[in-house]
Amino acid sequence: MAEHHTGPVETGAPMDYKEHEKTYDMFITATKYGSMLLIVLLLAMTAGFFGGAGLLGGLFVFIILLAVGVFLFR
Repeated sequence: MAEHHTGPVETGAPMDYKEHEKTYDMFITATKYGSMLLIVLLLAMTAGFFGGAGLLGGLFVFIILLAVGVFLFR
């Protein structure tokens, strides 16, 4: 049978909610920018390899899309 406890749920140190929210916001920001970076990289590789743009064209596409992405995410 299950035991029923009637005391407080938290038995350890009190949780620092401000620090928790700060860490969560940093995680969300890193996930957002990391996903954008991978998508921009894939688009630049597609332009460079399959679009006939070559290395410099792919690099140009990468830099332009990265700048646009950072501008839009701010």
